[in-house]
This record gives sequence, C-alpha cells and structure tokens, in this order.
Amino acid sequence: MKRIKLTVAYDGTDYCGWQVQPNGVTIEEILNREISGLTGEEIRVIGASRTDSGVHALGNVAVFDTKCSIPAERFAYALNRRMPEDIVIVRSEQVADDWHPRYQDVITKTYEYHIYNASVPNPMKRRTSTFVSFPLDIDQMRKGASYLIGEHDFVSFCNVRTNTSDTVRTVYDIMIDQNGEDICIRITGNGFLYNMVRIIAGTLIRVGRGFYTPERVKEILEAGERTEAGVTAPPQGLVLVEIRYGNENE
Repeated sequence: MKRIKLTVAYDGTDYCGWQVQPNGVTIEEILNREISGLTGEEIRVIGASRTDSGVHALGNVAVFDTKCSIPAERFAYALNRRMPEDIVIVRSEQVADDWHPRYQDVITKTYEYHIYNASVPNPMKRRTSTFVSFPLDIDQMRKGASYLIGEHDFVSFCNVRTNTSDTVRTVYDIMIDQNGEDICIRITGNGFLYNMVRIIAGTLIRVGRGFYTPERVKEILEAGERTEAGVTAPPQGLVLVEIRYGNENE
C-alpha cells in the first residue's frame, strides 16, 4: 500500500464544489470514480480544501491509498487520459503513509479573486471573473486590505454556517493588481474560514466603490460581527492558486 498525493486544477463552473453530495456532480466524485476505474480498487480521496460550487483551483491537493503498481509520478499522466477537460492532474507523487493534506505543521494557502471592472460584461470572462460595472479605486482597496495583514480573529469575515470555533487566522500578504479592466486580489495565509476570501473581496469592492472608507475594514475586523462586513462575492471569481507545505515555502 502506498499513499499518492495529487495536485489538482479545475474549472469549477459546472460542479457543485469539491465534496461529494447527493444533489450534483463534484470534483471529489469524479476523482473517486476515475481513480477507482484506473486501479480497480474502491478509492476515496482525501482533499485539502473543500471549495464551493463554482469555485476554481490551480493547485488543490488530494491523497489516496492504493496497491496499484503504477509508479507514483505516472498517475498524473494515466488519470489525465480519463479526466473530463475541466479537471487536470497537475502532478502526482508518493508521500508518507500518514501524510494528510489538512493536518501538517506548516500550511500556506494562496487564493486569487478576479474582478472584471468595465462598463459592460465580457462574455469570455463570465466563468472566471466577477463583473463590476462601477469604477473601483484600487488605491483605496489596497489601503483597506492592509488592515487585514497579520494574525487576527476573522469572525467578521466568516460565513455564519462555519463549523469551527477557532476563527483566528494569519494573513501574510494581500496584493491587489490591475491590468486594464482586470483586477486581481491575491491573498496568502495559513488558512481561511468558510467564505472568508469571498467576504473579504466583497468588502474591498465596497471600499473601491466608495461605500466604505479603508479604515472601515479595521472597524469591521474589530467588531467581530459578520453583519458588519460586505456581501459574499460570487464564486466564479475565486481561484485556489496553491497550497504549500513545510519547507516548500523556503
């Protein structure tokens, strides 16, 4: 028996998120089905991040155990021949038998939230960006984002349906870049609460539109109330860029 780690990229538009559920097709379901078909075993992957319906990834992580004789590094090639076009195994490798994608001493996650800021929508970007028709002040958004860097209780930026009692997280960096009509909010931290990045994006959009001052972000953080923050931004703008472990960050 060996444990295989997969790095998985996907366009989440047509899926009901990562986790298997009865009311729609999910990324986890497809992985279980195709790995089981390849190995001839009953496979159930363990994922690092349970992305929501419509959310994308470039570097989500999953592991599974198998007795299959295929070399670890060849699983990516073999699985990609079976996968739908909107799911790609970026890399496969063997890890320790007890290695778990959610329980490591050092985990760093990076997300991006993409905004298309123009007077009319671009149909080519509808699956991967959130459309905002009102002008956004990037400098104000950057000032607001600066208050979120560091270790804080992010309960104000967490969906009320979260099942965790520990809402303290550390945000290492937030970068907001603009290239023409495309705006990207890139955030890196040691972990994120349910809908946290989308709520941060929704709040910073309100800062960019002038509804909130940058200082309002600090007040929201300190208030400890979800109702104080902006709306949860739509899922299609969100991408899980990468998850890094331990000395991968060095």
